[in-house]
Amino acid sequence: MGMSKKSLSATLFVLFMVFCDISLARMVKKTEDRKYGYIVHVSKSQMPESFNHHSVWYESILKSISNSTEMLYTYNDAIHGFFTRLTTEEARLLKSQIGVLKVFPDKQYKLHTTRTPHFLGLDKIQGTFLETNGKAGSDVIVGLLDTGVWPESKSFNDTGFGPIPSTWKGKCETGTNFSTLNCNKKLIGARYYIKGQESFMGRLNESMGSLSPRDDDGHGTHTASTIAGSPVQNASLFGYANGTARGMAPSARVAMYKVCWNETCAISDILAAIDQAIIDNVNILSISLGGLPFEYYEDPVAIGAFSAMEHGILVSCSAGNAGPEPASATNIAPWMITVGAGTLDGDFPAYVRIGNGQNYSGVSLYNGNPLPDHPLPFIYAGNASKDKSSKISSEYCLKDSLATEKVKGKIVLCDRGQSSRIEKGNIVKSVGGLGMVLANMALEGEELVADAHILPATLVGSKEGNAIKQYLFSNPKSTGTIVFQGTKLGIEPSPVVASFSSRGPNSITPKILKPDLIAPGVNILAAYSRNASPTDLDSDDRRVDFNIISGTSMSCPHVSGLAALIKSAHPDWSPAMIRSALMTTSYTTYKNDQPLLDSANKKPATPFDYGAGHVDPVPALNPGLVYDLTVDDYLSFLCALNYTADNIEAVTRRKYKCDPNKQYSVTDLNYPSFAVVFKKPTGRNGPTNVKHMRTLTNVGFAGTYKVSVKLDIPNVKVSVEPGVLSFKEENEKKSYTITFSGTFPTSIMKPQDGYGFGRLEWSDGKHVVGSPIAVSLG
Repeated sequence: MGMSKKSLSATLFVLFMVFCDISLARMVKKTEDRKYGYIVHVSKSQMPESFNHHSVWYESILKSISNSTEMLYTYNDAIHGFFTRLTTEEARLLKSQIGVLKVFPDKQYKLHTTRTPHFLGLDKIQGTFLETNGKAGSDVIVGLLDTGVWPESKSFNDTGFGPIPSTWKGKCETGTNFSTLNCNKKLIGARYYIKGQESFMGRLNESMGSLSPRDDDGHGTHTASTIAGSPVQNASLFGYANGTARGMAPSARVAMYKVCWNETCAISDILAAIDQAIIDNVNILSISLGGLPFEYYEDPVAIGAFSAMEHGILVSCSAGNAGPEPASATNIAPWMITVGAGTLDGDFPAYVRIGNGQNYSGVSLYNGNPLPDHPLPFIYAGNASKDKSSKISSEYCLKDSLATEKVKGKIVLCDRGQSSRIEKGNIVKSVGGLGMVLANMALEGEELVADAHILPATLVGSKEGNAIKQYLFSNPKSTGTIVFQGTKLGIEPSPVVASFSSRGPNSITPKILKPDLIAPGVNILAAYSRNASPTDLDSDDRRVDFNIISGTSMSCPHVSGLAALIKSAHPDWSPAMIRSALMTTSYTTYKNDQPLLDSANKKPATPFDYGAGHVDPVPALNPGLVYDLTVDDYLSFLCALNYTADNIEAVTRRKYKCDPNKQYSVTDLNYPSFAVVFKKPTGRNGPTNVKHMRTLTNVGFAGTYKVSVKLDIPNVKVSVEPGVLSFKEENEKKSYTITFSGTFPTSIMKPQDGYGFGRLEWSDGKHVVGSPIAVSLG
């Protein structure tokens, strides 16, 4: 007898469920078996005596939980530990092994994507500091963690350089289109790290990128030449910013550590590069990348930078491009320099002229065929959508949002956001548009960043954009054109804090002020890779030797180069002394004594925006006094944060026990700035005091320094004891205490924003040793 339909249906259902269960089980099994990258911190002091080397012990730890996994990196100096690929279960088991401090997943960081030497006054530095026998400071080696290097650039010409410093322990690695012959006496080292990146992305397709130190992006070449590029005459981008391009420390040597691929940088690769840079014996380490801020024992860059600092290496990092959002600064550990961005005094004006005769200022680096010499039809992109469903995306000129019949032969106004500025022009061009006006939204305000557009285009501020839209909305037959004016110098006011530059207060340790200072980071001309287009668009087949780009990625190498310059003049100075010199000589006002402005709102900027101020290298070479810090000082700082012994070891690679009888305070860290956090007293309202202890070291001649303090909160009283410091000899140290007193809560803060700012200065009549003050209600 045949099976009934009902029975057949039941049987098929059961078989289907069994199949689903099997498939689900296989999927779960596959997920459980999948391996991910993990960085393993190990307490090296717990290594059993039976092992003769820590790497053998690490292998033993790893094999105790898996016979199938491979150790990809062994870290010796940046941290104690290793990098491997594990299943989630293996990672869980590894955490319980003796000697293992932490096991955390690998992550990816992002890049923080001339006239500068003249703007900074480097042309005023004579003799000893720049041109002693032609090549002063040529023993200083700057390492960079970046996208690689284009070695053929004239910025890495080694003409006139002497032998490579005997202290150098690094090398030039070979790979795709890169050999040892690509290095010279200027570019003395080049390495690459990709094991972490490949754990995320799989094996590199070598048709898409160079498995070598060669730069396929341009970012690394740009930052390296900003730091230490040899002079190159008649450098420009399509004729813009024409002049002699050179780095901040043109006599320094360069070592590139390629850790970033397709604009992402794996933490495991970053640590491996820092580890090697320490062994190679670099003097300065420049890092123009970052992620979200974490506690220092969970922040790989902070951990690696601590080891570098301990080896006498100054670490300079970009603050990030998340401004003007408060508390957005990253790379904020107190043992490294955190650099924000400001503007230069040069610009690339390209104004919009609309049909009623009004002109609206913008900027552009376009250098192709000009627009017709008559006004063109002008349309707002939001009115050129394909259909109603694409209207919102059309406002931003996104892909497949614009109607060809509405755009062809016209200039299109696009709102900024949701895609790259240059990509919008590519979209407009692809549907027949002849030109583009890109308008800032309220978030970007009036800050203008020039781009090498692929069609006639300019960027205007938010106010100008709104005014142009009013004209377009009210005139059905609106017209316009774009007029390009080349390079314009002497822009005032300058510098201003870049709107994108990440800001304080410090999100991890509010009692340490970050960023530390700002440097030029907007529209910076420097060398570039010929494997990349100036716009980074695949459709752009143009190639250039120099490019103009912006970001704290550009400001960081300015400070790295200036640190190298100071290191060449004062080879015995510690990283903290160099940072202090750069910070305490920075300026916060223009020549007319008016405060530096913030591009985000055109209002006076504050120490949360610029830290100590804008870098000023001439006085930094002779600062008079400096705030120095030792490893022991940083250990006390970590104790003040109430870190556990394991957390301290994760940062410092050593067993360290905080003294239970000692009262540690973050405010005693000998930092060149003051972040004053008032806490409400327990019980009832009343007086509250905040004290900061500091010690100054004389690095100049004998002299007497007097203190002065300014604070914009009248009811907070400030006292400094002693108010006079006399130094009789070089390297003499003198300490002082600064006390901030107020009554909680009403008298402490300005009611409109909850913050107040000021400045402390010590002066002997020749030197001014300045420190910013930021007061907040914690």
